[in-house]
Amino acid sequence: MAHVDYYFTLLSPWCYLAGQRLEGIAARHGAGITYKPVDPAGLFARTGGKMLPERHESRRAYRLQELRRWSDHLGMKLDPQPAFFPTNPAPASYAVIAAQTAGGGDPGGLVHAFLRAVWAEGRNIAEDEVIRDLLAAHGFDPALADKGLFTGAETYGRNLEDAVAAGVFGMPFYVVGQECFWGQDRLDFLDRHLAGQAR
Repeated sequence: MAHVDYYFTLLSPWCYLAGQRLEGIAARHGAGITYKPVDPAGLFARTGGKMLPERHESRRAYRLQELRRWSDHLGMKLDPQPAFFPTNPAPASYAVIAAQTAGGGDPGGLVHAFLRAVWAEGRNIAEDEVIRDLLAAHGFDPALADKGLFTGAETYGRNLEDAVAAGVFGMPFYVVGQECFWGQDRLDFLDRHLAGQAR
């Protein structure tokens, strides 16, 4: 069975705009998904990228145009300057890791809910109340917000090492064996690859 390692950050508008297309693609082809949240600052520091405030003004301006275009194209509400951005993504990332380990709920839905909370709902995903609410809404024990914090932190750090080793340099990033797909606009290519049509 094919398997997708999905590297993402809960602070990326591009991960938000990916929606749950990955889950639909994987379901169509019987592929598994491992959700691997990564610290964006750590990834960029290791791979030559720059966090948003460090980018040239022209790049920041173009980013806003592209966010508007893509949100319109996909019909997804998006606040380009959300109230709680940036915030600390680690607690919510630990919750995603704990939920995936626990099983029984909808991890893809949970990931997207955290992203939607940032980019469309004006919620602070660093707050315990928000984390508990979204865990419960997607079939997980809200107590996972407190359980396994050490393991979550350890896995979060290991995900960064895995990402660098796999050639990941931005997010969202999808890895299937040796094939890499960067960006929500590459999901069609991922779909073709899983269908056995890609060269």
